[in-house]
Amino acid sequence: MGWFKKKADPINDRARALNDQIAALESQIKQLSSKAVQEEQQLPRVRSTALPGSAITTPNAPALQSALHEPIFEEVDQNRLKDRSEPVTTPEHYNELGVRKYDLAALIRRIKNHFRGPSTANPKLVSYLAAGSIQGLRPMRYEKRVARNRVIIFSLLLFFFLLGIIVMFVRNHR
Repeated sequence: MGWFKKKADPINDRARALNDQIAALESQIKQLSSKAVQEEQQLPRVRSTALPGSAITTPNAPALQSALHEPIFEEVDQNRLKDRSEPVTTPEHYNELGVRKYDLAALIRRIKNHFRGPSTANPKLVSYLAAGSIQGLRPMRYEKRVARNRVIIFSLLLFFFLLGIIVMFVRNHR
């Protein structure tokens, strides 16, 4: 019977394959960086006479220096930098003594957020998992149904077991 055999997980297999590829690429990067360091050490160093007091440079240095002085702009996602849950504090939130007033609505909101849990980092993946769009994986609704059926069957078995114990005690006392 196949009850005690663990089924192969395609996501774990894919993760292992990707980790192997990452390790291979990292080794290639190390090899290429060591080659670049060796080539850099083999290049002849010359002193530039164009500017007085300039440092020892390589023949490709002017191109590198012009590239270093140009600004490089990068897009930054401002929404990720700002904290969405920054509490708004105004003087109305404090009483005459400077103690914060009791806010029932904020307490209920905090409790709801505590039980709701954090938002997902990848909502698209969650929707794929829920719909069963990833090849080789069952949809979440199927998995939920299986788990629900297991709980129902276990509860019924526990109920009948306890009922049997109660019946045995009642018969023994008569």
